[in-house]
Amino acid sequence: MKRFLFLLILLVPFIALSQNEKEYIRQGNQQYKNKKYNDAEINYRKSLEKNKNYPKAEYNLGNALYKQKQFDKAAEHYNALINKDTDKEIASKALHNLGNSMLESKQYDKSIEAYKQALKMNPKDMDTKYNLEYARRMLVQQQQQQQQKQDQKQNKDKKDDQKKQDQQQQQQKQDQKQDQKHQQQQQEQKISKEDAQRILQALNNEEKNVQKKVKKNAVRGAKGTPEKPW
Repeated sequence: MKRFLFLLILLVPFIALSQNEKEYIRQGNQQYKNKKYNDAEINYRKSLEKNKNYPKAEYNLGNALYKQKQFDKAAEHYNALINKDTDKEIASKALHNLGNSMLESKQYDKSIEAYKQALKMNPKDMDTKYNLEYARRMLVQQQQQQQQKQDQKQNKDKKDDQKKQDQQQQQQKQDQKQDQKHQQQQQEQKISKEDAQRILQALNNEEKNVQKKVKKNAVRGAKGTPEKPW
């Protein structure tokens, strides 16, 4: 009798725990239905606190986060569920929603991989097939846009390089003109100095001629009759 009571004492908390985690799920589902996703998230987390290995709580928590546009956090819970030993149906749903999370984050390559994995577990899922094709189209479009941006950047770089070269050439031309002008000024200044020297030499020569004439006249005057004194 004592042994039976001991087992009963251990069993009652376990039953209460099981009922408690399910009650959180029910409350969360009602809030999710009423689009109160933050409140639903809280209850799903409480359910997981009661039982960390409760796939339904993990899956629903991911959905509540997804509805709040917290796609990275939602993906964490879908991945956690996929990595656990769950049945194919739950795993395929988690992979489908993981693909949706990656799709919303514009990580199209990861989205495609998740959809492919989901289809391996549930090949007849038409929603996953549709999303897979959509993700593929978006990936192609993304790659084209990236290529276009890369081409535009390369063209811009080429134009910038050409503009820089043109500016350098223009600057070189201006420098050459400045050098030519400077050289011309130097030549003009040199010619002016030579002219000045020639003029000075001419003046010197003229002065010498004048001095010669004066001396000559002075000699002639000495030979003539001297002037009377005052």
